Amino acid sequence: MRAVVVNSFGGPEAVEVVETEVPRPGARQVRIKVAAASLNPVDAGVRAGVFGGAGERIGLGWDVAGTVDAVDAVGAVGAVGAVGAVDAAGAAGAAGAWSVGDEVVALHYGAVKPLGTHAEYVVVDADAVAPAPATVDAVHAATLPLNALTAAQALDRLEPAPGRSSLLVTGAAGAVGGYAVRLAARRGIAVTGLAREGDEEFVRSLGARHVTSDAVADREFDAVLDAAVLGEPALAWVRDGGRYIGVIPHAEPASVRGVETGAVEVSADGARLAELVRLLDEGVLTTRVAETYALEDAAKAHARLDEGGMRGRLVLVP
Repeated sequence: MRAVVVNSFGGPEAVEVVETEVPRPGARQVRIKVAAASLNPVDAGVRAGVFGGAGERIGLGWDVAGTVDAVDAVGAVGAVGAVGAVDAAGAAGAAGAWSVGDEVVALHYGAVKPLGTHAEYVVVDADAVAPAPATVDAVHAATLPLNALTAAQALDRLEPAPGRSSLLVTGAAGAVGGYAVRLAARRGIAVTGLAREGDEEFVRSLGARHVTSDAVADREFDAVLDAAVLGEPALAWVRDGGRYIGVIPHAEPASVRGVETGAVEVSADGARLAELVRLLDEGVLTTRVAETYALEDAAKAHARLDEGGMRGRLVLVP
């Protein structure tokens, strides 16, 4: 099968499409035939060596939408199709509730891994998987897991109180920030969105009570979710004793004025992802796709990612 990897760190030119063996699911795992996989800023960080792994072949991609192609069958091996999958009849239910043919989405967690979701097939833990949305296609569904889970888990860390807490979300028009605004507003949180000029109408449509594109130094918020990775400037907008959460683990600013600081490290959670899929199908959440690229054009997609200025995610289609 084809897979997108980096063998050395660098810019988009470091991205390679290689031929490799189709992975087999182990205990409590499923294999997904990839229909679409989004490209995220974390992939550029992996490509550049931010997360280490020098000397290793590293697979790219965290998000996936596709079809369950094989499941763990407690050691029983048969064949389905031409890729050596586990026998579907004997395997149904062996990896949770998943069966061959199920349409799903999943988060494949991990910065340094031999294979990611930017491939024709990927193996993930069964409890990282959720049913695919019914209201959008695979390309749009592939943009949901990483960004929506990050937003939801960041809000869990901040614990804003409905009707009593004020929350500032930086990068409110971005993928993580946009989901955070929508999820927080749905909980009854008074949200202010920090976004560029031209994005005010969009951020308000997500449920933000206030939107600003300039400094908010005259405001003190109970909590700040720093999706734009501003660091200390965003920390300055938290009231004494409030909370600050960033989106890059171990990169948060040091605590000042009794402010609790931290960063969310997203975790794969199929049950939580299923809740987010339900919200998508109900119209509470929306997905945004900027462009699609064929898998073999992954380097071009990385070059476009580096240019910035997109509204929505880039998505690779095998």
